[in-house]
Amino acid sequence: MPHIPILRHGEPYTSMDTFDIVHHATGDAVANISQANAGMVARDVHRMPDDVLEPFTVSQLLGICKKAAEIFATATLPMGTEEISFDRYIECLSATTGMPTTYCRVNAQKIQRVMAEMAVVVSGLTRGFDLSILDRGYGKRGDQTLSYFREGRIFGAVLPSNSPGAHGLWIPAIALKAPVVLKPGREEPWSPLRIIESLCAAGIPRAAFGFYPTDHAGAGELLRCVDRSMLFGAASTTAPWQGDPRVEIHGPGYSKVLLGDDTADDWEKYLDIIEGSISANCGRSCINASAVYTPRHGREIAQALAKRLGIWKALPVGDPAANVAAFANPAFAKSISETIDHGLRAEGAVDLTEQVRGGSRLVIDGRCSYLLPTILWCDDRDHPLHNREFLFPFATVVECPTAEMPDAIGSSLVVSAITRDEAFIAALMKCPDVDRLNIGAIPTYQLSWDQPHEGNLFEHLYRQRAFQKEPAA
Repeated sequence: MPHIPILRHGEPYTSMDTFDIVHHATGDAVANISQANAGMVARDVHRMPDDVLEPFTVSQLLGICKKAAEIFATATLPMGTEEISFDRYIECLSATTGMPTTYCRVNAQKIQRVMAEMAVVVSGLTRGFDLSILDRGYGKRGDQTLSYFREGRIFGAVLPSNSPGAHGLWIPAIALKAPVVLKPGREEPWSPLRIIESLCAAGIPRAAFGFYPTDHAGAGELLRCVDRSMLFGAASTTAPWQGDPRVEIHGPGYSKVLLGDDTADDWEKYLDIIEGSISANCGRSCINASAVYTPRHGREIAQALAKRLGIWKALPVGDPAANVAAFANPAFAKSISETIDHGLRAEGAVDLTEQVRGGSRLVIDGRCSYLLPTILWCDDRDHPLHNREFLFPFATVVECPTAEMPDAIGSSLVVSAITRDEAFIAALMKCPDVDRLNIGAIPTYQLSWDQPHEGNLFEHLYRQRAFQKEPAA
């Protein structure tokens, strides 16, 4: 069993305070982890060199990221006191998070792709200007003079355990010359540490990284001490930081699929897209749809989704057919299911998947707990379970006139509007509550890495300044 240390300015440090992370099914310890306290986090962040990546050009850093992508997916790399292969990394990731191994591989491929295509990602973040401007501090785009300085000298991230693919959002900070301080999710130290080791093996100085497994107080101290950061978590975790411009929030997405008046009658043609939007990645992503809006045929759509998803089974994570994640904390799964059951006591909603499978959504098998997909038909848009989001395939279906949808949907990370109605599209384009808008038959989970996703990391780290320079004599 490996011991995973703290990385203080890139150097391993073993703490007196440690904890074990265990296999979700057996309860056996998979790794022992050093835990940092809040004082250590604050002290180390304040002493971290913020210019360690300045000797590199952005072009060089993009090349290093591309090299790191290959290392990440193929090499045997240090994981604390042991070295593990890529396949062993996938096994450990699945063991502690409860994600099926097939889904762990898909998420790892997302991480690899972000590093391999970092030039495309950064071009999207910067809107395609000459990146050598970031090396010199100023430069020309056509007749326009541009100048930027890095306001986010040290970048921090408080990371999740539920979906490894989310790590693709912080990695561009390295290509943008910002040293990174990470607090990993309790059950998921594997991905961020493997990313760090891949980047270091490709040529990034170790001093550019801090890695601090820590508690709630330590996470809060990290967010207070760094210049810019991103925070992943439930609404209760992210709420205290809402409105802080230094912290980019990655909380519940409340993503949605909308059918227009022109497509609602052909809903069966789009059932695959709607189903995939709800169930991809075991339903654990903020880009999974948690609601479906349609002007007509709502109950029919809900019933068809229930017939498809209601037959899903809880299978061991190593089974190639597994598509439902186990919960590393069985009590958490039980609490979610009880919350839904309590909400269903209110009139106006019915669980159609329960009718299909003829049993509870909560499956307990030894230490393992699973939540099976759940589709609710809501004939009341004000029902307490409508527009809720949970860490499994869960969605409500409601009817709503398309003219009311832009105002009715509320805050939405991704909206996939299946329509060709130009008036409806124009109304959605003006909607301030949609962070990412897909027009047409595009699932919510289909992202384009050349466009910013849930905030723009470049704009988070850099600030544009007015600049003039006297011409040379």
